Amino acid sequence: MSKQTLSFQAEVAQLLHLVTHSLYSNQEIFLRELISNASDACDKLRFEALDKPALYEDAPNLEVRVTFDKAAKMLTITDNGIGMSQQEAIDHLGTIAKSGTKDFMGKLSGDQKADAQLIGQFGVGFYSGFIVADKITVESRRAGLKADEGVRWISGGTGDFEVETITRAPRGTSIILHLRDDAEEYLNAWKLKQVIAKYSDHISLPILMEKEEWKDGELINPNDENGGRQPGGMVKTGEWETINKASALWTRPKKDITDEQYAEFYKTISHDHEAPLTWAHNRVEGNTEYTQLLYIPAKAPFDLWNRDKKAGVKLYVKRVFIMDDAEALMPTYLRFVKGVIDSADLPLNVSRELLQESRDVRSIREGSTKRVLSMLEDLAKHDKHDAAAGADGVTDVVDADDKAKEGKYTAFYAEFGAVLKEGLGEDFGNRERLAKLLRFASTTSDAVTVGFADYKARMKEGQEAIYYITADTLAAAKNSPQLEVFKKKGIEVLLMTDRVDEWALNYLHEFDGTPLQSVAKGAVDLGKLQDEAEKKAAEEAAEAFKPVLAKLKEALKDKAEDVRVTTRLVDSPACLVVQDDGMSTQLARMLKQAGQQAPETKPVLEVNAEHALVKKLDGSVHFHDLAHILFDQALLAEGGLPEDPAAYVKRVNALLA
Repeated sequence: MSKQTLSFQAEVAQLLHLVTHSLYSNQEIFLRELISNASDACDKLRFEALDKPALYEDAPNLEVRVTFDKAAKMLTITDNGIGMSQQEAIDHLGTIAKSGTKDFMGKLSGDQKADAQLIGQFGVGFYSGFIVADKITVESRRAGLKADEGVRWISGGTGDFEVETITRAPRGTSIILHLRDDAEEYLNAWKLKQVIAKYSDHISLPILMEKEEWKDGELINPNDENGGRQPGGMVKTGEWETINKASALWTRPKKDITDEQYAEFYKTISHDHEAPLTWAHNRVEGNTEYTQLLYIPAKAPFDLWNRDKKAGVKLYVKRVFIMDDAEALMPTYLRFVKGVIDSADLPLNVSRELLQESRDVRSIREGSTKRVLSMLEDLAKHDKHDAAAGADGVTDVVDADDKAKEGKYTAFYAEFGAVLKEGLGEDFGNRERLAKLLRFASTTSDAVTVGFADYKARMKEGQEAIYYITADTLAAAKNSPQLEVFKKKGIEVLLMTDRVDEWALNYLHEFDGTPLQSVAKGAVDLGKLQDEAEKKAAEEAAEAFKPVLAKLKEALKDKAEDVRVTTRLVDSPACLVVQDDGMSTQLARMLKQAGQQAPETKPVLEVNAEHALVKKLDGSVHFHDLAHILFDQALLAEGGLPEDPAAYVKRVNALLA
């Protein structure tokens, strides 16, 4: 039998150092992770055996067995799932095959409780065994290999591990934990059952333990019944019992499932240590039959914006596990949703290719999308409650369920609002529902709580558009010179500061019949909100300023598409805008930062004819320099940078000297 000693991947060695030096305080999670891995191994066998039934060998019933030996201080978790070959043991147990490993190390905060939950979330659940063990032995044989092609893997959790070939008759894997002295409580049947009931009760295959019964100790004096006995104890009977419900949680009636069980199931499938915000559990019948158990998390995962990361719910077909990340069952903008979909109509050998084309899959996707949006609408509806009495003098009575939802949508939106906006461009069928769920800050509220419906409800009489501005930060949006006339007239403007806003708003041109208008695009037309005297004064100023405008256009012909007198400025000398159908300078800037091609567009410079700096232009010997300073300052005010910062500084210094 070959035997070799190999070194761990550097990240694994670093991880094991943290684990073995007692960084983690919540010890019992190791059992959750190892049983979850055992269940996954059985799911993988069940899936592969769809095409190769011989992989079941002579053991078609899949199960997990938990045994312990107090004298040897060993705890063993055994499954008869897919198993591992020698090379797979080296690859899977010696390295963390995940690009997020460095992110995992970076997430460790020193907070023992929080750090403990990261195990599993980053694909490192197996190593949690070292929380309680000073040595782990893994014995395994892959289904389909010969008995003498088994493998034994041993490590003390330091820098290396041993691998050797062994003879192993049963397929599957046994993980043998050599427990440390401070973990001896896990050599107790009652404790093990308690932990398994807490974390693994939902697992759909049986978790077995050997039955125990009480046995009195031997008589101290065999001839004297009243002389006392040696201490008694629990002894194993040789019979096995199932200690979990062994039925998938989503297949049980909702009335039989507690909120705690729903929350624990979510934590198991998501590897999240926080309870979800909300969930929906439904059986859908009709042309397509399926069960859905969908969760909305409380916190965004670290890799939410990683486009290479696979996302999606777990797919089961007739309770047979098919795949972890069934992306076709949930639109990309809802990639934060976790859960399970169990279909009664899809074929058992369904492939990823078929998932893209199937009519049943489209039906499941549409139904699941609507269910998630309904959950969000319910949270949004109960996000705030005004306890004040209504017009009839009666104060609404809020039940406990509604009270529990208060503030949850605000919490959700802070984590996932930017992702939800992607749906405006991806899901035309649900665009109106999504628009109602969007929230923004505004010139009347720094908090991101203003919806389009809220805005419309307090629009000024005569106002014909919903006004908004996009910027890189809230401060940049609030202080934009383009808002000055709106502030002067008390017109609310929505402040949009997510990077996705500019793109998303290209797909939403109105809300409930009211057009959306960017204050940074086109000429300002306040319609009925601007009186005739103001319009006449603006026209007269533009006429009187024509000679200066002509000179400005000539001086800035390489930078500005046009120069015109504005009515939107009150205190600032100038600002930049784009034509109604043009790409904003902010979006062009973002595309360039992302390494993408952006069309070369020139902005329009609008000047405030009443501003002292603008008046100084006429007849100034520094006209050319002042014109360029005016343009560059307008660019700086909206978060951009001059093309030639050194030239800008030189011009300003020359005028200051």
